Amino acid sequence: MATVTVLHFSKGSCTSHGGFVDSEPRSFQSRRIPNSRNQITAYKGLRSENMVDSLRLQSNAKATSSQTKRATRHASRRPLAVVICGKGMNLVFVGAEMAPWSKTGGLGDVLGGLPPAMAANGHRVMTIAPRYDQYRDGWDTSVQVELKVGNRVETVGFFHCYKRGVDRVFVDHPMFLAKVWGKTGGKIYGPVTGTDYEDNQQRFSLFCQAALEAPRVLHLNNSDYYSGPYGEDVLFIANDWHTGLLPCYLKRMYRSRGIYGNAKVALCIHNIVYQGRFAFSDFALLNLPDEFKSSLDFTDGYDEPVKGRKINWMKAGIIESDRVVTVSPHYALELLGEETGVELDDVLRTTGVTGIVNGMDVNEWNPSTDKYISTNYDTATVMDAKPLNKEALQAEVGLPVDRNIPVIAFLGRLEEQKGSDIFAAAIPEFMDENVQVIVLGTGKKRLERQLAELEDKFPDKLRAHLKFNVPLAHAIMGGADLLAVASRFEPCGLIQLQGMRYGIPAVCSTTGGLVDTVKEGITGFHMGRFSANCNVVDKEDIERVVKTVKRAIKLYGTPAFAQMIQNCMKQDLSWKGPAKKWEQFLTSLGATGSEPGIDGEEIAPLAMENMATP
Repeated sequence: MATVTVLHFSKGSCTSHGGFVDSEPRSFQSRRIPNSRNQITAYKGLRSENMVDSLRLQSNAKATSSQTKRATRHASRRPLAVVICGKGMNLVFVGAEMAPWSKTGGLGDVLGGLPPAMAANGHRVMTIAPRYDQYRDGWDTSVQVELKVGNRVETVGFFHCYKRGVDRVFVDHPMFLAKVWGKTGGKIYGPVTGTDYEDNQQRFSLFCQAALEAPRVLHLNNSDYYSGPYGEDVLFIANDWHTGLLPCYLKRMYRSRGIYGNAKVALCIHNIVYQGRFAFSDFALLNLPDEFKSSLDFTDGYDEPVKGRKINWMKAGIIESDRVVTVSPHYALELLGEETGVELDDVLRTTGVTGIVNGMDVNEWNPSTDKYISTNYDTATVMDAKPLNKEALQAEVGLPVDRNIPVIAFLGRLEEQKGSDIFAAAIPEFMDENVQVIVLGTGKKRLERQLAELEDKFPDKLRAHLKFNVPLAHAIMGGADLLAVASRFEPCGLIQLQGMRYGIPAVCSTTGGLVDTVKEGITGFHMGRFSANCNVVDKEDIERVVKTVKRAIKLYGTPAFAQMIQNCMKQDLSWKGPAKKWEQFLTSLGATGSEPGIDGEEIAPLAMENMATP
């Protein structure tokens, strides 16, 4: 039986699960447009301000005069033929979302937060995402390529900015620029949430091909220490089904022609539920040879989008990538099970999957500097500040002001995955307790109506704010005592990390990343595993919520609860730990030139030049 390996903040254990968790040229070739005059000279940009840059600057000081450095910093520069001080890896993260420019969930957070942490460790890092809007900090590189999508040839451009040591690249094409001068929101994948664009296959086929071109054709020189194209010795980190064809195109269009011979691809699964299932007859649109049919071939028992035989992008990504990784060790184990592997468990038991817990943005979510809470605090002052913040929160939402009443918060999308229906059904069952509940979120109208009705029923105990509100989200974190996380499944979860950062123990279900991040009796309270059936609310699940909430309320105000607050806040929840685990994972792929980085610290992430301005 194969071994199980998990990568985590703390030391993990090995278990077994029947699988293993590992903690010719085509007729049309993509090409650069010959009349793009500025393909070689890159535009002026911002220099990196991370520790590795500082170290390299010192090492090169004797070879470069300060006068030359100043001139270089403020003028457009032609790329050198080689990478300067090029130790570490060339990493290219590819994803349909990238916070803060585009985000609907955890995928965007990972592509926003992990790459700067990898850059701080001395690796050259690029991220590639679609250009959904006219981002203010993205500059046109004047580089264009032609790509074949279906039976058409499409011209694609690239925009770029350099933030926090990372080359942020945006693929420019009308299929992505869904809404000019405004936030795309739910329009990333469809005109409204839950409805997909009919041409999503063509959109993301184009995206995968463009992502393979970018490291070769973009001459990026915003850093004083790296310049020129990334070249071919790169590690691609593909993310979710939208990038599932990237390893297929790499093998078919590049490696068969002697290009990217040493490149590797790791596929990161953020949510196995979304797999990119399409009609099998659409295979011809992908411009792949028949040898890839078996990797895409998939049959399920559902009638959407068509009955019977389908193609499955996620399946192809899993099979054709060099390694598979996901966002927590426990979720990696769940992916191998029949009930939780969403019909790809058999494939994953063959390939194996590594689990690495996500980090979080500890600068945006920081109780000692948060501008949205009335009283800032740290581990030394939390017990004095929390009651003040609670009173301010109660007054803001219109609940009776009483610092001695425990406040339970629920923040998140109102949908079945997040268990908001389970939590809503449980609320009346514990309202006999001395407690207040604040819900912040939007989602399905049925669930919004249910919460509004509960607010009417319990006017002095419940407030449901059914709209997106960033300041209120921060205020809730600063003032709430307990955080309800009732997910039916949760690959990693971010809300519980944010809550612990603010000293809020979680009352959570026992699934996915919640198992890895919330420790029973130490940083939170586990309710047990809920039914995965999203069509009904199981009475036993309601009982689990009620029982655990009452258990947490009973502990509230005791020395043991105060210790839990300290335990939550004293954790390092940043991306630094996960970045080192990712480094171990990526170096194990054996790409040419892959070396471990330094134990670096990102410098000045909040400096004006490093702030993203979508």
